[in-house]
Amino acid sequence: MRKLPRFVILATFLFATFSGRAQYYYYNNNYYDNDIIWEIGASVGMMSGMTDIGGKKGFMPNMKASQMSGSFSVGVMYQSLAGVRLEATWGRIAGADSNGLHTKRNLSFRTPIREVAIIGEFHPLMLQYHDQMPQFSPYVMGGLGWFSFNPQARLNNNWINLQPLRTEGQGFPEKGKDSRPYRLSQSNLLFGVGVKYELSRLLSLRSELLIRHTFTDYLDDASTTYVDPAWFDANLSPQQATLAKQLHDRSKVYDPAYSGPGQIRAGSKSNDHYLTLNLKLSINLGRAESDK
Repeated sequence: MRKLPRFVILATFLFATFSGRAQYYYYNNNYYDNDIIWEIGASVGMMSGMTDIGGKKGFMPNMKASQMSGSFSVGVMYQSLAGVRLEATWGRIAGADSNGLHTKRNLSFRTPIREVAIIGEFHPLMLQYHDQMPQFSPYVMGGLGWFSFNPQARLNNNWINLQPLRTEGQGFPEKGKDSRPYRLSQSNLLFGVGVKYELSRLLSLRSELLIRHTFTDYLDDASTTYVDPAWFDANLSPQQATLAKQLHDRSKVYDPAYSGPGQIRAGSKSNDHYLTLNLKLSINLGRAESDK
């Protein structure tokens, strides 16, 4: 007897699961859920970075430098089991070596974050829901986003954009033909967990933790080695060169022997990350009055 292909078995299981839910399900004694429920939500929370500046040992966010963040989303849920949403998020991350492991390096930064993402979610407990919706529902999330950033450092009470200064020689001929400035808008991957609490048929409250994996190590403008300050004079305008020489190496305040051309400025083995922890209020559209 030939074995059934695995995809046939999986498709049969999924069909049985969802067809078993087709009779579905009262939200409570007065309202029932349609298969499709729309959600409009807004959140407030905190944003924190996991970068080379201001961080602790290991994969840990820089909680001391957490900044406020917010988001707005529009999404759709299918049978309260799975959903997808479009979400816009804004916030800022920051860091300073005075709060981290490399105090003598003396670097600091901040960067705004603007992000648009498609996020899917799955509520495993809803597989058992047929009669009346539970108020709590934990879930997992994953998605793909596009974000922009712009690292800055403070000098003489002014915030200076760092990417145009090429503080690690990005794009300079002395750095090599494959070197190029990093892009200030890029894609990212999102992973997270959350819990949803049904306040009423119309409103729900969510708490979510979302971590972003980026494909850059330059959220904080630090990734590789110190360069020869003469490179700035050779490749930048006089004004930019003056700023770059002051901002690429700030360790001389503590230890004149700490750094030099070719010495390690930051670790390049892993890319930077950032996360949000937020509280979201959502409006649910699609529940109808029951005939009970």
